[in-house]
Amino acid sequence: MTDFEKVYKEYFNDVYLYIKRLSGNEHIAEEITSETFFKALKSIDSFRGECEVRVWLCQIAKNSYFTYLKKNSKIETSDEEQLVNITDYSKDVAEEVASKIEADAIREIVKALEEPYKEVFMWRIYAELSFKEIAQIFNKNENWACVTYHRARSKIKQRLEEARK
Repeated sequence: MTDFEKVYKEYFNDVYLYIKRLSGNEHIAEEITSETFFKALKSIDSFRGECEVRVWLCQIAKNSYFTYLKKNSKIETSDEEQLVNITDYSKDVAEEVASKIEADAIREIVKALEEPYKEVFMWRIYAELSFKEIAQIFNKNENWACVTYHRARSKIKQRLEEARK
């Protein structure tokens, strides 16, 4: 087994789940994940090891996903389950609709967040990266990543409360 095959086997699921959470669509996640590993294979020699391989692959995946969105001129819905717990099937229809509306509102607030809050929040929630990994992406320390993430959450919560008024 080649080194790249090991990387593929070890990180495929992480990349797939990241894009699935970002897009909310299994088909898109499969397509972008395949494209990510194809791009990674072509550029593996340029990987300098300044961050973990998983972080590098998720960066490629994120860029590929945003390129996909621009090319297709549409934005897929993100995984509402990650934003608001919607998976309780015992809820009645009215509660489900209310939850989806709230998830949509949160998604819009996240889209409108200024940088670096938006990016840090997305890396933490969608890619489930650690604060150490997020810090590596931004060439900052873990404390910066943690504080930035919590500020992003506060901004989202505040804007959501304002939207409810």
